[in-house]
Amino acid sequence: QVQLVESGGGLVQAGGSLRLSCAASGSIFSINAMGWYRQAPGKQREWVASITSGGNTFYVDSVKGRCTISRDNAKNTVYLQMNSLKAEDTAVYFCHGRAGPTDYWGQGTQVTVSS
Repeated sequence: QVQLVESGGGLVQAGGSLRLSCAASGSIFSINAMGWYRQAPGKQREWVASITSGGNTFYVDSVKGRCTISRDNAKNTVYLQMNSLKAEDTAVYFCHGRAGPTDYWGQGTQVTVSS
């Protein structure tokens, strides 16, 4: 089992920055990729960014150049640095981890960007 706990969400003005954190615990050795998803009101959950165990990173086009995903293996934590935030970034952000065929999710953290 893997447990994921997000933190770092909040209210920020457009153009501002936030850093989300996702602390992993449990059978973390089994995780081969981690990432972030988001879900805005009335919309489906969408993938935002991923980082592999080897450190390769991937982003959805809408956040490229504005967001950076990183991981601190010593702290078992994945981060999402978000800059130049826009109103359309408003959503609940979920941490995701994949261990073999199993997906794990955090409880989510709210990000609200005021315009």
